[in-house]
Amino acid sequence: MATHTVDSRYAWFRLMVTLLLMTIGSGSMYVIAVVLPSVQAEFGVARADASMPYTLMMIGFGFGGMLMGRLADRFGVMVPALIGSAGLGIGFFAAAHTGDIWAFGLAHGLLLGMLGSSATFGPLVADATLWFVRRRGIAVALCASGNYFAGAIWPPVVQHFIQTEGWRQTYIGLGIFCAVTMPPLALLLRARPPAAVAAGQGAAGTVGSTRPFGMTMGAAQALLCVAGVACCVAMAMPQVHIVAYCGDLGYGAARGAEMLSLMLACGIVSRVASGAICDRIGGLRTLLLGSVLQGVALLLFLPFDGLVSLYVISALFGLFQGGIVPMYAIIVREHFPAAEAGGRFGTVLMCTLFGMALGGWMSGKVFDLTGSYQAAFVNGILWNALNLSIAVFLLLRVRRLARSGAMRPAP
Repeated sequence: MATHTVDSRYAWFRLMVTLLLMTIGSGSMYVIAVVLPSVQAEFGVARADASMPYTLMMIGFGFGGMLMGRLADRFGVMVPALIGSAGLGIGFFAAAHTGDIWAFGLAHGLLLGMLGSSATFGPLVADATLWFVRRRGIAVALCASGNYFAGAIWPPVVQHFIQTEGWRQTYIGLGIFCAVTMPPLALLLRARPPAAVAAGQGAAGTVGSTRPFGMTMGAAQALLCVAGVACCVAMAMPQVHIVAYCGDLGYGAARGAEMLSLMLACGIVSRVASGAICDRIGGLRTLLLGSVLQGVALLLFLPFDGLVSLYVISALFGLFQGGIVPMYAIIVREHFPAAEAGGRFGTVLMCTLFGMALGGWMSGKVFDLTGSYQAAFVNGILWNALNLSIAVFLLLRVRRLARSGAMRPAP
């Protein structure tokens, strides 16, 4: 087998393959938001119960990401990618044939989440960090953009077929598409990362620390996990409920699907821009910037609910928050020992997905209790403030340690 090097033409080709694979495999995360009103009406359940399949899928996604990451470390990223192809194909087909909301949720949690989409995010992002050194920030951002390409492409497509064919037939079609297109892409990822990179240091010019942020590694890990939960509880409010919100306002589900697509299309721009910014100012400062801007966008949802206003705010929300989650991978690379970066990033990623799951359910529950999404937006703003406070705290500690010269490089 040919030997490939970091930052090579093959590395960029491989990045494009992972981008396409993630775009297909991450679709189930956004399809559920579009199908939510139809499922709620057919099964006759409350909004919170209709949101439960999304919650179960994100929980499964989180635990599956840890499992798939271990498989990728041992056998290469091709193996989990093939498993994900099967999980998505079977999962969509199984969900299409369920008779109640709990069976529908189980199909999303176990098949579409744990054994499906989880293989097409965390393992692929971690793999990208091993193929780049000089441009690791932009490479990780481009790879993670596949998640938002999925959000930009799939909602309007799925909404069209739901209206013309019904949600069950749409799910069957999605299962067939995943089963046919994903395995050939997975086979292109057979090559293993160069050993020198796998054992190397963090991002170019940075070295992990035995005491990240001047704390024990367990305490630093815990703070990043809380930050991941908080930012994604806030992030889930518009992403999961914008379609239902537009329906409640009388604009129709189709307008909401368009807003979700616009939001996530702008998230692509945000992720790429954040990667470029990260290569200049570092992951922690980029996380802080994204948290501030996400809070601003959430605040704008409170006074404005006109159709044009919602389109504009949805675009701004996408532009402001898209680069947040990939920054945790960079922060782990910059501040933790490289030998532990993969496992620690997987743990933080699981917490961000738990935050998305909690936020999706919590927003639906707040709506059921209050009859309005205004309180749900306020709830998201408060969680975002928690994320922002942790980012500020960690940055202040880094600055203090830098001034005192107390930061120690990892062996």
